[in-house]
Amino acid sequence: MKSYLLPPTNNHNGQNCLPSTLSQIDGNIGADTALERETGSQYLSTGKLAQKLEQTLENHRGERHIVVIQDFPDPDALSSAWAYQLIAQPYEIECDIVYAGTLSHQENIALVKLTGLPATKWSTNTLKDRDLSIYQGCVLVDSQGNTSQLMPYVKQSRIPVLIVVDHHTEQGGIQAEFVDLRPKIRATATILTQYIQAGLLDFNSSNVTHVKCATALMHGLRSDTNGLRQAQEQDLLAAAYLSRIYDPQLLNAVLQSARSRHVMDVIERSLKNRLIKNSFSIAGVGYLRYEDRDAIPQAADFLVTEDNIHTAVVYGIIHDETHELEVVIGSLRTNKLTLDPDEFIKEALGKNPQGRYYGGGREMAGGFEIPMGFFGGGNDDSNYTKLKWELVDKQIKHKLLKLVNPKNKVVHA
Repeated sequence: MKSYLLPPTNNHNGQNCLPSTLSQIDGNIGADTALERETGSQYLSTGKLAQKLEQTLENHRGERHIVVIQDFPDPDALSSAWAYQLIAQPYEIECDIVYAGTLSHQENIALVKLTGLPATKWSTNTLKDRDLSIYQGCVLVDSQGNTSQLMPYVKQSRIPVLIVVDHHTEQGGIQAEFVDLRPKIRATATILTQYIQAGLLDFNSSNVTHVKCATALMHGLRSDTNGLRQAQEQDLLAAAYLSRIYDPQLLNAVLQSARSRHVMDVIERSLKNRLIKNSFSIAGVGYLRYEDRDAIPQAADFLVTEDNIHTAVVYGIIHDETHELEVVIGSLRTNKLTLDPDEFIKEALGKNPQGRYYGGGREMAGGFEIPMGFFGGGNDDSNYTKLKWELVDKQIKHKLLKLVNPKNKVVHA
């Protein structure tokens, strides 16, 4: 059986003084943390990357860009896209932040409403009525283009991808003028904050918009680092910088947003359906509405808090009535330091026919998405839908338990 131990890491000693600009911390960042594509995957410092981004923006002064984020945007994507929009403004670049899915997590809804974050939902059904020729470039933030239904339309309209900024590992096939991929950093919000520190935006606490954006960046950073508990040195430095500008009361209001009844129902289902073996808790929650997708990671967050449980996996079939599509969505949460969610999910579920993994992860968290294909879509026959779920449930459990429990029988909660 394959080992999923994370490679050992070295402890880093922090500096005694807190730097305020990237020119002061380039030495700490190191030349092995940023991937810049144009020079043949040569590693460059963040300061040099900021200069390269500045030149790229200058080369496209006065244009209009479409900033595409994932279909179900999280705080890291939302805040990073907003920060990019503000950074681009001095170059007279107009940016539209768009996504094709929905804001289903209560904190994401609160973030957009309370800060006025300028992100807009675009339904794929209405794209035929939109004139995409008004855009001279596409920007991908906290994404590499494989998590959005909008990208095929962007490519069809021959809009060039100009900029890609992400903290996930390279997915392959990226062609852009400027690429900054830094998987050693835990949040894309950290990278955007570093650009701001480098001088690409005059961030100050007297500007209401800047305060709200800083609050959003702080939320995005905290969200992707599990409340800073998995933060790396650069994430902590970015958080320290943002702490001078953000609004703590506004962030607290976002964090205290109440769970909806639908989310509570899914958590209840996960508790009822979970099975436990070797300190893993695995739960299928059946069919969910498209807009309730974010209930799945929240249920996983809840299950992993149970006594004697170190890893939780929750999954369900998401039904999109608009497009008559169905997809299996799952989330993994773990507090076991020696379990690598990315390796675990990729080994358990494998790849699709195009050679892409069905899922992956980062430290302490992961997720997967498996299209139902021919078997997806609505069906009025309740027996058919019941049998379909039973098949999916058994198959997911079978694949997971080959790694969790290769020999013994399943123990039900």
